[in-house]
Amino acid sequence: MEYKHFSHEHNLNLYRVQAGQQFRCHGCQMMCNDSIYACWRCNFFLHEHCGNANRYVKHPSHQLHPLALVPNPTYCSGSFLCTGCGAPGNSFSYCCPPCEVDLHVHCTYLPPNVNHKAHQHELIINFTTGEQAGNLDQHCKICTKQLNSKNWSYICSRGECDFKVHTYCATSEVKPGLYQDDEPDTQIPAQNPNSSTGAGGNQPQKTGLTPEEALAEVMQMQLQMQMAQEFAQMMASFNLSHLAP
Repeated sequence: MEYKHFSHEHNLNLYRVQAGQQFRCHGCQMMCNDSIYACWRCNFFLHEHCGNANRYVKHPSHQLHPLALVPNPTYCSGSFLCTGCGAPGNSFSYCCPPCEVDLHVHCTYLPPNVNHKAHQHELIINFTTGEQAGNLDQHCKICTKQLNSKNWSYICSRGECDFKVHTYCATSEVKPGLYQDDEPDTQIPAQNPNSSTGAGGNQPQKTGLTPEEALAEVMQMQLQMQMAQEFAQMMASFNLSHLAP
């Protein structure tokens, strides 16, 4: 069975990973241990859930705008910091360029509630950051490392328990298709080049973009930043050549 994915030029084939085989997903950079979409010509592989990830999602952590799935980071550095877990990424992400929100695919589809052997009660995902809650100094109850105030966590579903943990300490489960954006009239505010950007500093604009137009804008931004990066490297090489004795 062949499958065409927007991020790759060739058709992909669904393949069942056999015991002892190791493949790394080009979408999330994690190892694959189940079914994958494969291009053997290019050694390009995707988890089944990464290959089937929706192009746009309405995510409860960012209700202003839909998030668009892009194959590469939209920053000239070639990487992004995940708003959910705080870890860097350099491949697939769900992003909102005007608000500088970026999510790993697996963070986008974290389950709303989980159970963990370290705590007797159910844990629920918490999108409220420490800065919003006014508590900036907390530590994960599982790994004991500090919780970053800018990222998500799982907390006890009962208010009397002060139990809060990193998302990646709580679970590695992914719920594909958990969030969708199936409304064709959804509008994404256009970015005002004269306004400041940031997760908390943008308000809806009067002029809107459809999800398709927003994705085209993201791809244009990627091309522009790639060209700027190549030009900067060329100028740096030129300057160094003139400084050489």
